[in-house]
Amino acid sequence: MTVHTVGELLRQWRQRRGLSQLDLAIAADVSARHVSLVETGKSKPSSDMILRLADQLHVPLRDRNRLLLAGGFAPRYAESPLDHNALSAVHDAVRRVLHAHEPYPAVVFDRRWNIVMTNRAVDPFFAQAAPDLLRPPINLVRLGLDPRGFGRMVVNLADVRAVFRTRISRQLATAPDPELTALYEELLAPEPQNTSSQRIEPDVVLPMILRVGGRELRLFSTITTFGTPMDITIDEIAIESYYPADAESAAYFTT
Repeated sequence: MTVHTVGELLRQWRQRRGLSQLDLAIAADVSARHVSLVETGKSKPSSDMILRLADQLHVPLRDRNRLLLAGGFAPRYAESPLDHNALSAVHDAVRRVLHAHEPYPAVVFDRRWNIVMTNRAVDPFFAQAAPDLLRPPINLVRLGLDPRGFGRMVVNLADVRAVFRTRISRQLATAPDPELTALYEELLAPEPQNTSSQRIEPDVVLPMILRVGGRELRLFSTITTFGTPMDITIDEIAIESYYPADAESAAYFTT
Protein backbone atom coordinates (compact mmCIF):
# COMPACT_ATOMS: atom_id res chain seq x y z
CA MET A 1 0.00 0.00 0.00
CA THR A 2 1.43 3.36 -1.05
CA VAL A 3 1.53 6.00 1.66
CA HIS A 4 1.43 9.60 0.43
CA THR A 5 2.42 12.71 2.33
CA VAL A 6 -0.10 15.51 2.68
CA GLY A 7 1.91 17.53 0.15
CA GLU A 8 1.75 14.75 -2.42
CA LEU A 9 -1.99 14.35 -1.90
CA LEU A 10 -2.60 18.08 -2.26
CA ARG A 11 -0.56 18.11 -5.46
CA GLN A 12 -2.64 15.23 -6.84
CA TRP A 13 -5.85 17.12 -6.08
CA ARG A 14 -4.47 20.32 -7.61
CA GLN A 15 -3.48 18.53 -10.79
CA ARG A 16 -6.82 16.72 -10.88
CA ARG A 17 -8.51 20.14 -10.86
CA GLY A 18 -6.24 21.40 -13.63
CA LEU A 19 -4.79 24.22 -11.51
CA SER A 20 -1.27 25.57 -11.34
CA GLN A 21 0.39 26.30 -8.02
CA LEU A 22 -0.18 29.99 -8.73
CA ASP A 23 -3.89 29.39 -9.43
CA LEU A 24 -4.30 27.61 -6.10
CA ALA A 25 -2.25 30.23 -4.26
CA ILE A 26 -4.39 33.08 -5.57
CA ALA A 27 -7.64 31.24 -4.73
CA ALA A 28 -6.43 30.42 -1.20
CA ASP A 29 -4.83 33.84 -0.65
CA VAL A 30 -1.37 32.43 0.05
CA SER A 31 1.92 32.69 -1.83
CA ALA A 32 2.76 30.32 -4.66
CA ARG A 33 6.04 29.65 -2.87
CA HIS A 34 4.16 28.42 0.18
CA VAL A 35 2.06 26.06 -1.95
CA SER A 36 5.26 24.75 -3.51
CA LEU A 37 6.89 24.22 -0.10
CA VAL A 38 3.82 22.37 1.19
CA GLU A 39 3.67 20.10 -1.86
CA THR A 40 7.37 19.22 -1.67
CA GLY A 41 7.20 18.57 2.08
CA LYS A 42 9.57 21.41 2.95
CA SER A 43 6.84 23.14 4.94
CA LYS A 44 4.43 21.39 7.30
CA PRO A 45 0.98 22.91 6.89
CA SER A 46 -1.35 23.47 9.83
CA SER A 47 -4.70 21.72 9.88
CA ASP A 48 -6.37 25.02 9.01
CA MET A 49 -4.09 25.48 5.99
CA ILE A 50 -4.81 21.94 4.81
CA LEU A 51 -8.54 22.60 4.98
CA ARG A 52 -8.11 26.01 3.37
CA LEU A 53 -6.37 24.49 0.37
CA ALA A 54 -8.78 21.55 0.29
CA ASP A 55 -11.73 23.93 0.22
CA GLN A 56 -10.36 25.74 -2.83
CA LEU A 57 -9.73 22.37 -4.49
CA HIS A 58 -13.30 21.24 -3.74
CA VAL A 59 -12.01 18.11 -2.02
CA PRO A 60 -14.86 15.90 -0.68
CA LEU A 61 -15.10 15.68 3.11
CA ARG A 62 -14.04 12.02 3.18
CA ASP A 63 -10.79 12.95 1.42
CA ARG A 64 -10.29 16.02 3.60
CA ASN A 65 -10.09 13.64 6.55
CA ARG A 66 -7.43 11.68 4.67
CA LEU A 67 -5.48 14.87 4.06
CA LEU A 68 -5.64 15.73 7.75
CA LEU A 69 -4.46 12.26 8.74
CA ALA A 70 -1.58 12.46 6.26
CA GLY A 71 -0.65 15.80 7.83
CA GLY A 72 -0.60 14.30 11.31
CA PHE A 73 -3.95 15.67 12.49
CA ALA A 74 -7.18 14.09 13.69
CA PRO A 75 -10.07 13.83 11.20
CA ARG A 76 -12.42 16.79 11.33
CA TYR A 77 -15.58 15.32 9.78
CA ALA A 78 -17.82 12.63 11.25
CA GLU A 79 -19.58 9.95 9.22
CA SER A 80 -22.93 9.00 10.72
CA PRO A 81 -25.67 6.77 9.28
CA LEU A 82 -28.54 8.82 7.90
CA ASP A 83 -30.87 7.40 10.56
CA HIS A 84 -28.45 8.25 13.41
CA ASN A 85 -29.65 10.68 16.09
CA ALA A 86 -26.96 13.15 15.05
CA LEU A 87 -28.56 13.45 11.62
CA SER A 88 -32.19 13.30 12.73
CA ALA A 89 -32.97 16.78 11.36
CA VAL A 90 -31.48 15.90 7.98
CA HIS A 91 -33.21 12.52 7.92
CA ASP A 92 -36.56 14.17 8.65
CA ALA A 93 -35.94 16.79 5.95
CA VAL A 94 -35.11 14.13 3.37
CA ARG A 95 -38.17 12.11 4.35
CA ARG A 96 -40.36 15.19 3.94
CA VAL A 97 -38.86 15.92 0.51
CA LEU A 98 -39.51 12.35 -0.61
CA HIS A 99 -43.07 12.38 0.70
CA ALA A 100 -43.82 15.79 -0.83
CA HIS A 101 -42.73 14.52 -4.23
CA GLU A 102 -45.37 11.78 -4.28
CA PRO A 103 -47.15 10.57 -6.38
CA TYR A 104 -43.97 10.77 -8.46
CA PRO A 105 -40.94 8.57 -7.70
CA ALA A 106 -37.87 9.80 -5.82
CA VAL A 107 -34.80 8.03 -4.45
CA VAL A 108 -31.85 8.95 -2.24
CA PHE A 109 -28.50 7.40 -3.14
CA ASP A 110 -24.93 7.61 -1.85
CA ARG A 111 -21.62 8.24 -3.64
CA ARG A 112 -21.57 4.68 -4.98
CA TRP A 113 -25.16 4.94 -6.21
CA ASN A 114 -26.49 2.64 -3.51
CA ILE A 115 -30.09 3.51 -2.64
CA VAL A 116 -30.51 4.83 0.89
CA MET A 117 -34.19 5.88 0.92
CA THR A 118 -37.16 5.97 -1.45
CA ASN A 119 -40.72 7.21 -1.43
CA ARG A 120 -43.78 5.01 -1.88
CA ALA A 121 -44.12 5.81 -5.58
CA VAL A 122 -41.03 3.68 -6.22
CA ASP A 123 -42.56 0.52 -4.70
CA PRO A 124 -44.55 -0.63 -7.79
CA PHE A 125 -41.40 -0.47 -9.89
CA PHE A 126 -39.35 -2.38 -7.30
CA ALA A 127 -42.04 -5.08 -7.31
CA GLN A 128 -41.11 -5.92 -10.90
CA ALA A 129 -37.39 -6.45 -10.19
CA ALA A 130 -35.67 -9.74 -9.37
CA PRO A 131 -35.36 -10.27 -5.58
CA ASP A 132 -31.55 -10.55 -5.63
CA LEU A 133 -31.30 -7.05 -7.11
CA LEU A 134 -33.26 -5.72 -4.13
CA ARG A 135 -30.96 -7.10 -1.47
CA PRO A 136 -29.23 -4.22 0.34
CA PRO A 137 -27.33 -2.35 -0.76
CA ILE A 138 -29.58 -1.81 -3.80
CA ASN A 139 -27.47 -0.21 -6.49
CA LEU A 140 -29.37 2.24 -8.66
CA VAL A 141 -27.11 1.76 -11.70
CA ARG A 142 -27.28 -2.03 -11.57
CA LEU A 143 -31.02 -1.98 -10.96
CA GLY A 144 -31.57 0.49 -13.76
CA LEU A 145 -29.59 -1.41 -16.40
CA ASP A 146 -30.06 -5.08 -15.50
CA PRO A 147 -32.67 -6.88 -17.67
CA ARG A 148 -34.02 -8.45 -14.47
CA GLY A 149 -34.48 -4.98 -13.00
CA PHE A 150 -35.60 -1.89 -14.84
CA GLY A 151 -33.51 -2.67 -17.92
CA ARG A 152 -36.29 -4.64 -19.58
CA MET A 153 -38.73 -1.75 -19.02
CA VAL A 154 -36.50 1.03 -20.34
CA VAL A 155 -37.24 1.68 -24.00
CA ASN A 156 -34.25 3.98 -24.55
CA LEU A 157 -31.79 1.88 -22.55
CA ALA A 158 -28.78 2.95 -24.63
CA ASP A 159 -29.51 6.60 -23.87
CA VAL A 160 -29.98 5.92 -20.16
CA ARG A 161 -26.73 3.96 -20.07
CA ALA A 162 -24.97 6.89 -21.75
CA VAL A 163 -26.33 9.28 -19.11
CA PHE A 164 -25.11 7.00 -16.30
CA ARG A 165 -21.74 6.76 -18.06
CA THR A 166 -21.41 10.54 -18.28
CA ARG A 167 -22.46 11.14 -14.67
CA ILE A 168 -20.16 8.53 -13.18
CA SER A 169 -17.17 9.36 -15.37
CA ARG A 170 -17.49 12.99 -14.20
CA GLN A 171 -17.83 11.82 -10.61
CA LEU A 172 -14.69 9.68 -10.88
CA ALA A 173 -12.79 12.55 -12.45
CA THR A 174 -13.80 14.69 -9.47
CA ALA A 175 -13.10 12.11 -6.75
CA PRO A 176 -11.66 8.69 -7.69
CA ASP A 177 -13.14 5.68 -5.92
CA PRO A 178 -12.08 2.04 -6.49
CA GLU A 179 -15.54 0.53 -5.95
CA LEU A 180 -17.23 3.04 -8.21
CA THR A 181 -14.52 2.45 -10.81
CA ALA A 182 -15.24 -1.29 -10.67
CA LEU A 183 -18.96 -0.62 -11.14
CA TYR A 184 -18.22 1.64 -14.10
CA GLU A 185 -15.97 -0.95 -15.74
CA GLU A 186 -18.53 -3.70 -15.20
CA LEU A 187 -21.64 -1.91 -16.44
CA LEU A 188 -20.64 1.26 -18.26
CA ALA A 189 -17.36 0.73 -20.08
CA PRO A 190 -17.70 2.37 -23.52
CA GLU A 191 -18.82 0.03 -26.27
CA PRO A 192 -17.12 -0.18 -29.68
CA GLN A 193 -18.02 2.68 -31.97
CA ASN A 194 -21.33 2.11 -33.72
CA THR A 195 -22.20 4.66 -36.38
CA SER A 196 -25.86 3.78 -36.07
CA SER A 197 -26.01 4.58 -32.36
CA GLN A 198 -27.38 7.95 -31.34
CA ARG A 199 -25.06 10.32 -29.54
CA ILE A 200 -26.53 12.56 -26.86
CA GLU A 201 -25.22 15.72 -25.29
CA PRO A 202 -24.62 15.11 -21.57
CA ASP A 203 -26.21 18.39 -20.47
CA VAL A 204 -29.44 17.97 -22.47
CA VAL A 205 -32.50 16.92 -20.46
CA LEU A 206 -33.23 13.47 -21.79
CA PRO A 207 -36.40 11.61 -20.77
CA MET A 208 -36.23 8.04 -19.57
CA ILE A 209 -38.93 6.08 -21.36
CA LEU A 210 -40.43 3.16 -19.43
CA ARG A 211 -42.86 0.63 -20.84
CA VAL A 212 -45.21 -0.36 -18.00
CA GLY A 213 -48.43 -2.30 -18.44
CA GLY A 214 -48.59 -1.57 -22.15
CA ARG A 215 -48.06 2.18 -21.60
CA GLU A 216 -44.99 4.28 -22.20
CA LEU A 217 -44.01 6.63 -19.39
CA ARG A 218 -41.66 9.50 -20.15
CA LEU A 219 -39.79 10.80 -17.11
CA PHE A 220 -37.02 13.30 -16.53
CA SER A 221 -35.19 13.85 -13.27
CA THR A 222 -33.46 16.43 -11.13
CA ILE A 223 -30.73 15.79 -8.56
CA THR A 224 -30.60 17.67 -5.25
CA THR A 225 -27.60 17.78 -2.91
CA PHE A 226 -26.97 19.52 0.42
CA GLY A 227 -25.07 22.79 0.62
CA THR A 228 -22.17 23.26 3.08
CA PRO A 229 -22.40 19.79 4.69
CA MET A 230 -20.28 19.03 7.75
CA ASP A 231 -20.89 15.27 7.86
CA ILE A 232 -19.52 12.84 5.26
CA THR A 233 -22.86 11.08 4.84
CA ILE A 234 -24.63 14.34 4.02
CA ASP A 235 -21.80 15.34 1.70
CA GLU A 236 -22.20 12.14 -0.30
CA ILE A 237 -25.96 11.63 -0.65
CA ALA A 238 -28.18 12.99 -3.39
CA ILE A 239 -31.93 12.99 -4.01
CA GLU A 240 -33.07 12.12 -7.53
CA SER A 241 -36.65 13.20 -8.18
CA TYR A 242 -38.50 12.00 -11.27
CA TYR A 243 -41.14 14.08 -13.07
CA PRO A 244 -43.56 13.19 -15.86
CA ALA A 245 -42.47 14.66 -19.20
CA ASP A 246 -45.97 14.70 -20.68
CA ALA A 247 -49.61 14.67 -19.68
CA GLU A 248 -50.05 10.96 -20.37
CA SER A 249 -47.22 10.08 -18.02
CA ALA A 250 -48.58 12.41 -15.33
CA ALA A 251 -51.99 10.74 -15.59
CA TYR A 252 -50.38 7.34 -14.89
CA PHE A 253 -49.29 8.52 -11.46
CA THR A 254 -52.29 10.66 -10.55
CA THR A 255 -55.21 8.48 -11.59
